[in-house]
Amino acid sequence: MKKALIIYGSTTGNTEDMAGMVKAELEQLEFEAEVKDVTQAQVGDLTAEHDLLLLGCPAYGDDEIELQEDFADFYEKLNGLKLDGKPFAVFAPGDSTYEHFCGSVDMLEEKMGELGGKLVTDGLKIDGDPGDASGEIADWTKSITSLL
Repeated sequence: MKKALIIYGSTTGNTEDMAGMVKAELEQLEFEAEVKDVTQAQVGDLTAEHDLLLLGCPAYGDDEIELQEDFADFYEKLNGLKLDGKPFAVFAPGDSTYEHFCGSVDMLEEKMGELGGKLVTDGLKIDGDPGDASGEIADWTKSITSLL
């Protein structure tokens, strides 16, 4: 059975909800999925025996992209990590009225790529409540697993 690790940061609960939805979909696709709040995760978790890494992080800020506060600390510790082609994807809920709508997705994709990770598919950016996008979340998750 393939293993996936989902690490998320959440302030309002939307990203946590998305992480749970992705986990449920992965389990239906016969993946063993582990979910960790970023405050409980270590950077070394990214190099553990997982077939897929998924990161969930909302973005804030009008003038520049600001990662969710707990995830910002984790992000700063990533420097020097070697992912050696480990497959990954990124997701986030957001508000499209902001200039950098879900900019955290782009920021994390770039960083993980710099560390040697292999981007499996474009990040999932949900505008508003993730509960209203369950079909889109399920389709995105299915598309990832079909590429592994």
